[in-house]
Amino acid sequence: MVQADPPRPQAGDTVRSVASRWRRPGRRARAGASGVADGPAAKVATGPAAPPATPLTAPPATRPADPVPTAGVAATARPAPPGTAGTAGTPVPPSSPDAPDVSEPSGSGGRGVREKGLSGGSVGLLGSAVIGVSTVAPVYCLTSTLGPTVGEVGLQTPAVFLAGFLPMLLVAFAYRELNRSVPDCGTSFTWTVKAFGPRVGWMCGWGLVVATIIVLSNLAGIATSFCYLLLGELTGSAAVAELDDNTAVHIATCLAFIALATAISYRGMTATKGVQYALVGLQLAVLVLFVALAIGKARTGDLPGSIDFSWSWLNPFAVRSFATFTAGLSLSIFMFWGWDACLTVNEETSGSDRTPGRAALLAMVVLVGSYLLTAVAAQMYAGVGDRGTGLGNPDTADNVFAALADPVLGSALGVLLFVAVLASAAASLQTTFIPVARTVLAMSAYQALPPALARVHPRHRTPAVATVAAGVATGLFYAVMSLVSENVLIDTIYALGLMICFYYSITAFACAWYFRHDLRRSARDLLFKGVAPALGGLLLAAVFGKTLYDMGDPSYGSGSSLFGVGSVFAIGVGLLLLGAVLMAVMHRRSPAFFRGEVLTRATPALTVQD
Repeated sequence: MVQADPPRPQAGDTVRSVASRWRRPGRRARAGASGVADGPAAKVATGPAAPPATPLTAPPATRPADPVPTAGVAATARPAPPGTAGTAGTPVPPSSPDAPDVSEPSGSGGRGVREKGLSGGSVGLLGSAVIGVSTVAPVYCLTSTLGPTVGEVGLQTPAVFLAGFLPMLLVAFAYRELNRSVPDCGTSFTWTVKAFGPRVGWMCGWGLVVATIIVLSNLAGIATSFCYLLLGELTGSAAVAELDDNTAVHIATCLAFIALATAISYRGMTATKGVQYALVGLQLAVLVLFVALAIGKARTGDLPGSIDFSWSWLNPFAVRSFATFTAGLSLSIFMFWGWDACLTVNEETSGSDRTPGRAALLAMVVLVGSYLLTAVAAQMYAGVGDRGTGLGNPDTADNVFAALADPVLGSALGVLLFVAVLASAAASLQTTFIPVARTVLAMSAYQALPPALARVHPRHRTPAVATVAAGVATGLFYAVMSLVSENVLIDTIYALGLMICFYYSITAFACAWYFRHDLRRSARDLLFKGVAPALGGLLLAAVFGKTLYDMGDPSYGSGSSLFGVGSVFAIGVGLLLLGAVLMAVMHRRSPAFFRGEVLTRATPALTVQD
């Protein structure tokens, strides 16, 4: 038994719709072709100087005892799935001279167990689920998308939330099954390489990294904007709230938020969990309070806009047209993006082959429950009218909670909703570093990226260089885009949806293909390893294709154009082409990976036992 180190103390309107989640309050872009309403602030900064980091190196033939006690956490090499070439004990081909070796823990007996140096066993089921919920930023998603969704589908908003939950649930099944077989922090990258080969896998990993960098940069903008809104509420000063409109102040504050988030992520999962328990707990507590008071006041019948609950609200077929249903669906799909963050900490999770998958499903249940209850409560209290506190009012659609805070909670407690939105953005900013840093770590460890990015901090046991690199890239991206043009920044947010659908759908298809020989074993395998992932992948691939088609219209997004095509199309496709260029560069630097010699279907995974 290998001993591991013990634990240490997120349709055609898709992208246009997700922009309504991630746009700074008070700053509006011109509506795109479909006219989907824009919402508030979009969902940077050099990270702190990295302490000395130690690259992962292969152990000598006779490795001295690890200086850290290893009691209580065991790691085992998982055998290759039936029907695959090779065995779990197949030696990994030699690495290129400058590539980092992925070490074999002491006692592995040369079985090729892949250990990247992360702190095994430092996250449990609850901690992993909290990370998944936090990354999605549920309170912010609700305040920014509830209004626009009501504007599209009216009283059927709860039904559309359920419909958006479906493809995400199907993809979650794919993640669960893949993680059970291959618990690797590279998640989509690693699984897709094993299923489709190094080139498709590399591009899938690139899509995840680019999507996360865009989200990180705009989450910093969200946190900054709501920070000044909260300070304005607390001080009663409009001048304080308007500081967010000062570009220099806004960028500087964004950099500060990203530096802080980078520092917390850099210090490891223990620090991350402590912050997240507090921030996620605050969000859910405020939502419970809001739901209880809103329903209670609505049932008195004394409010002019209140309406009684009806089960018809949960009927998606009651939406007036397919076009409006698609617009609302695209909003709701991206309200769930980010839950897969809990899968990227699988190598740091106790029971790494099962716990992360269970945590992902638990996070999804918490999210859909929160969204449904809040939507029902808000509709009962405010109705769907287009005046006053009505959820269909275009003047308040981009920040529904700002309009409902005092009426529902009262002046004393109303500020809690602003605090919850800020906490939601800040928590998501911090946890969103987790998937990008660990994906980059895995890509580097398997020689798909430069070796320096595989360095793990010797004390914190975190992907030190990858975390700092993500912080630097995020800060530079947001600062440059903000200075170039606000329209360009907004269009990068529109392009985000393309990346999300890209890597989610590829991962779902990878599941069905990877387990294709297992589908006849049982009805369960057929459903969860084949039918569900393939259906989820098809749904998201359809959204990807329709979005790509609509992006060609120069009026899409902010209405800006580059070289005669819409800037959203140029940015989205341009980022994917940039990935292809970087892949070609890495092909020359690390040919062994692209020949399929480093990461194969038979490469075993590290499993941390309960």
